[in-house]
Amino acid sequence: MRFQAQLRLAKPRLLTQAHKGKKRKTWLVNLMYVPALILLAVFIFYPFLQGIRLSFTNWDGYSDEMQWVGWLQFRRILTDADILHTIVNTLIYGLGSTLLQNIFGLAYALFLDRKVRGQGIVRTIIYLPIIISPLIMGYIGYFFFQYDGGAVNDILKIFGNPPRDWLSNGALAVWIITFVNSYQYVGIAMLIYLAGLQAIPKEYLEAAALDGASSFGRFKDVTLPLLMPSVTISIVYNIIGGLKLFDIIVALTQGGPGYASQSLSTMMYNLYFARQDAGYAATMGIVMFLLISIISIFSLRSLRGKEVQL
Repeated sequence: MRFQAQLRLAKPRLLTQAHKGKKRKTWLVNLMYVPALILLAVFIFYPFLQGIRLSFTNWDGYSDEMQWVGWLQFRRILTDADILHTIVNTLIYGLGSTLLQNIFGLAYALFLDRKVRGQGIVRTIIYLPIIISPLIMGYIGYFFFQYDGGAVNDILKIFGNPPRDWLSNGALAVWIITFVNSYQYVGIAMLIYLAGLQAIPKEYLEAAALDGASSFGRFKDVTLPLLMPSVTISIVYNIIGGLKLFDIIVALTQGGPGYASQSLSTMMYNLYFARQDAGYAATMGIVMFLLISIISIFSLRSLRGKEVQL
């Protein structure tokens, strides 16, 4: 009886000590976030806030003096003759790349989800362009599509056709850039879809097959609904990457001919370094941030509502 009484008296003290130990352990774990938060604050949040401040000035990017001009830089956007065409190009890069990468990425994943010979080699070949710098990939694309000595024109010559200056046509150059960007990053979409396919229980597909569903019916009614979480991740990731496309454009066309293939990223770069108009360049950065945020959030909310939990 005495031991039980002592145990009842000691139990609250032991629980308090255990609670304190748990709080101390949680606090130590939370300290691990501090280095990451410092890096985010220094390299993300502070530059972003500085960009907002600079968008209200006429700073040239070099001098120590800057004048506060209020909303003048934002009003310039409404009268800029190049801005509408640039936004359209940016949307083509973002949405066009997303469409191509997801169509081909899903097709590759469906093919590689089966037991085929050389499966690992095919995966490696498809994924290999991702490890190449986007700038280098742009130069590789340039060697394919350049007028003198380009691989595409050499193939045309073999069949007796005259060479074409593919990159001198602004509209065509935009789609070539979109294709090169899609080719480089289709491997990421493939891996996302492949992981999603391998997470789907095979029993569902077997049950559908026993009910007489065709291959397309099984894909439409079973595979695709259960694959929607992967679709969401892939589409949002591709949209963000495509809308901020920069390196491949610089390597292939420099935004030309003229400004026919420029995006908001390359326009912002030219405004800062070529025109020494850092205030307006910062305004372009804010516009690009808002455009990417609106489209990404809208896509995420729309696709999340169509997901089916396993």
